[in-house]
Amino acid sequence: MARIAIDLSPLRASRELRLLMAGQGVGMIGGMVLYVAIPIQLYAETHSTLAVGLIGLVELGPLLVASILGGAIADVVERVRMAVRVELGVAATAALLALNSVTGPNVAALYVLAGASTGISCLGLPASRALLPNLVPQERLAAANALNGTVINFGAVAGPGIGGVLVAVLGATGAYLAGGVVVLAGAATLRLLPPVPTKPGEEQADRVSVRTIIDGFRYVTGTRVVLGVFLADTTAMIFGSPRALFPAFADDLGGSATAVGLLYAMPYLGALIASLASGWTSHVRRQGRWVNGMIVLWGASIAAFGLVPNVVLALGFLALAGAADTLSAIFRSVIVQQETPDAMRGRVGGIELAQVAATPLVGDFEAGLVASLTSVRTSIVSGGVMCIVAIVVLTALVPALDRYRRPEPATTT
Repeated sequence: MARIAIDLSPLRASRELRLLMAGQGVGMIGGMVLYVAIPIQLYAETHSTLAVGLIGLVELGPLLVASILGGAIADVVERVRMAVRVELGVAATAALLALNSVTGPNVAALYVLAGASTGISCLGLPASRALLPNLVPQERLAAANALNGTVINFGAVAGPGIGGVLVAVLGATGAYLAGGVVVLAGAATLRLLPPVPTKPGEEQADRVSVRTIIDGFRYVTGTRVVLGVFLADTTAMIFGSPRALFPAFADDLGGSATAVGLLYAMPYLGALIASLASGWTSHVRRQGRWVNGMIVLWGASIAAFGLVPNVVLALGFLALAGAADTLSAIFRSVIVQQETPDAMRGRVGGIELAQVAATPLVGDFEAGLVASLTSVRTSIVSGGVMCIVAIVVLTALVPALDRYRRPEPATTT
């Protein structure tokens, strides 16, 4: 059981890691309050589901641009300072949202501020991600990433719920102000971190430029193991992401709107459970093979989800898929962190963030298109099967990932 339960040793050993995760966790909850309050207020003003759906489209551009640009900036400036300033920027956006709410609200301003909030948040995420490998020894990277995943999954579950309660009790204006205060608390926690310089012996970029951004893309495409990680996750998301079909699938099973909500929640629940039982991940040597194996399990779970006759079984397979995805994410993160020089981690992390955000949207389109041409169940099952087939093909084309082994920690004599 000690090897199964989540490994807390990185937190016990590093005060800096405790501060980083506490600051990130608190800041994420505050950000999720804004994430929920904006569409609630927008729907109350417009009574249009299309207007609410357009928020995602408005946020996509800032997300992609800010992720890549933020990664390049994170390789030039001191990363703790950047992470703090970004949180202050999100808090300022919360204040502007509250001001707009009091004076209107103006719908166009809601869209602008939603895009700004997302862009500012994504500007700082590469810096925060690049900090983690500098705070723990190599042999504790898997455990630290599992802990980080637990914080993220908890925030994804708790943040929206807190946001909904705040809107109900305080109204949209109060929710924006409360979310901003929580984000400020996260910034204050991160401010307690000492500066974390680039590792000695690594040449740091002197400024942000198109060339340094291109260098990041060249590193990803030129490093076979890192490229394999990116392609594996892209494969899983494009072929095996059935989120857009949840409402139609629940209707096919005779479920209610509550069932639809549960379908969306189950992958996060499975991910949280897997994170809490991730102690064994620190002992895995064939990390690349586990990435591929968990994506195969993801695909199989999605295919089984599409075949089941009732909601209960469907929820179970979605939870299993979420568990497989988070375990794959732990190993993917560790491999990228181990193989990327510290001076390049911001740019690589920014590219990874853009890929992680964009590919599920492509997957949603693919699932909806196939469902419109065939049926909902055919789209889900075929997507899961294609995910497995694609991973098998990818393993043959990029065997470096499947062969990847965790580097042995350096020994001193």
